[in-house]
Amino acid sequence: MGRPRTPLLDRERITTTALELVDEQGEFSVPQIARRLGVQTGSVYHHVDGRDGIVELLRERVAQVIEIATLEVRPWDAALAAWARSYRAAFAAHPRAIPLLMTNPVRAPRVLEQYERAVTLLLDAGFPTPEVMPVLVALENVVLGSALDLAAPEAMWELGDASVTPRLAEALDAAGPHRADRAFELALEAFLAHARRRLQECRQD
Repeated sequence: MGRPRTPLLDRERITTTALELVDEQGEFSVPQIARRLGVQTGSVYHHVDGRDGIVELLRERVAQVIEIATLEVRPWDAALAAWARSYRAAFAAHPRAIPLLMTNPVRAPRVLEQYERAVTLLLDAGFPTPEVMPVLVALENVVLGSALDLAAPEAMWELGDASVTPRLAEALDAAGPHRADRAFELALEAFLAHARRRLQECRQD
């Protein structure tokens, strides 16, 4: 028999399977990937650099839809806002991957390139070097928290007796649809307003 046209195992299939597992259960193991692909666990290790290597493949897969060109937009705050919205959309598609990816060091070259561009954007805008990473981490906190919020039920507060919490009931009724989107835009604008003030303070120092 001739060799199959499509390899039975490669990095793309491993990544896809790992992401399916993470979307289902929030985690993955190499033996689970092997079982789902119908191969031996050792065969998976021939294609990846262990479990940490698979995590970085997952990071690249999730992040590949983030529009890196947004970081070329000017002024700097418009670029950060556009990048944040794209970043949020990418991770909202795979919310269960967030705890896994955010608790492992970033090594993926294509993801590091995005951070390099974001750092360059802030430095070119005038932020002192010690201020740059706190700004980016704060933005990530807003983005990833909101991505998790998008995966939550629309009704996160279940009121057994609205008469006990009448003001909460009224506020929930008044919130209307798209609560998560509106909350994200509010948090993003608050973050950007603070970052603008901080930049002005740095320029005056």
